[in-house]
Amino acid sequence: MKLAPARQAAFGALLAVERGSWSAESVAAKTAHLDARDAALASEIAFGVLRRQGELDALIAALSNRAVERLDSAVRIALEMGLYQLRFLDRVPAHAVVSDSVELARRAGKSSAGAFVNAILRRAARERPASDEHFSTPEWLFRRWVAQFGLAAAESIARESLARAGRYIRVPPHCPAPEGAQPTGVPGCYLLESGDPGPYRFQDIGSQAVVPLLELQPGHTFLDVCAAPGNKTAQAMESGVAAIACDVHLSRAKTLLPLGIPVVVMDGRVPLPFARRFDRILVDAPCSGTGTLARNPEIKWRLKPEDIPDLHGRQIAILLNALTALKEDGLLVYSTCSLEREENEDVVAEAIAASGARLERTMRRIPGTDPGDGFFAAVLRPGSVAPNPVVG
Repeated sequence: MKLAPARQAAFGALLAVERGSWSAESVAAKTAHLDARDAALASEIAFGVLRRQGELDALIAALSNRAVERLDSAVRIALEMGLYQLRFLDRVPAHAVVSDSVELARRAGKSSAGAFVNAILRRAARERPASDEHFSTPEWLFRRWVAQFGLAAAESIARESLARAGRYIRVPPHCPAPEGAQPTGVPGCYLLESGDPGPYRFQDIGSQAVVPLLELQPGHTFLDVCAAPGNKTAQAMESGVAAIACDVHLSRAKTLLPLGIPVVVMDGRVPLPFARRFDRILVDAPCSGTGTLARNPEIKWRLKPEDIPDLHGRQIAILLNALTALKEDGLLVYSTCSLEREENEDVVAEAIAASGARLERTMRRIPGTDPGDGFFAAVLRPGSVAPNPVVG
């Protein structure tokens, strides 16, 4: 039986995510050989399933009277894909959805599950059962957002995580924007809803809003402590700074080499290996990424409550070590794409208490309230006493 290329690619991408890959990389790899139409459908299915996985799994449990966690992963994914298409993609023929879902399960070596997948999806197509999107945000995470932002904002964040992420591009100064690009409130950031970005890179509007906080000027020495994949570094270089980019992983550091600047492999949790100090430093710290769930939906299913204190400890160590490399009249921006207080305000408060640094201002972007991903940033000046290096 011939399978629709889009469904086959989406299934392969979702299996890869199940094994630990990131969704964006998996979808890109599995759709590279497809034409634009099939690639778009594969992307819609794969990301849609990941965004609404909890909701889809609740439907599977209700329709089958089985515990979803006891299903083989390939069978579960075939069902999730089928239910997503039946529930949310009205233009897709139901018979094709059912047939391809059964074949996907069979090709994954689960031929005995074919009848099960067929029965569940035929029942879903016939009965059109309602689903509840509240299942698509883990309860523990939603409760945190309610406590921090209030019920209305938490519901808005959760709804936004189910939507397709916006396509924003970075256009350097004095360069023409591509046809169809719409300017935003962040200079150089354009919304490109469809079409070819041309020579410009995709970069979320929330990400692009961080670098202007550094107040960069030509000739400034600039250190990007956690630079990969390099979007913010490239944006900073538009200002004519003398930049150094760093990352803890050699493989990720290699992706920075096309920038044509010095690249250092280092762990920011230990004292930094620089004899000089810098005018400007960016610490775009490794974080939970809960502000990026529309773009990286697998995060909400992988993240655990106990991960956040661990991230907090790493972030504190990186920030305190970065402050030791800042000039007396310098400026440092600490940022994350997390919504969690422990990774943002609490990190900054602890760093200030330990180093004497001064907080000038903060920026927060909340999905559903602000366009694009959620971000937090704090602008810091050094205190009167230089902080001591730490080992995190």
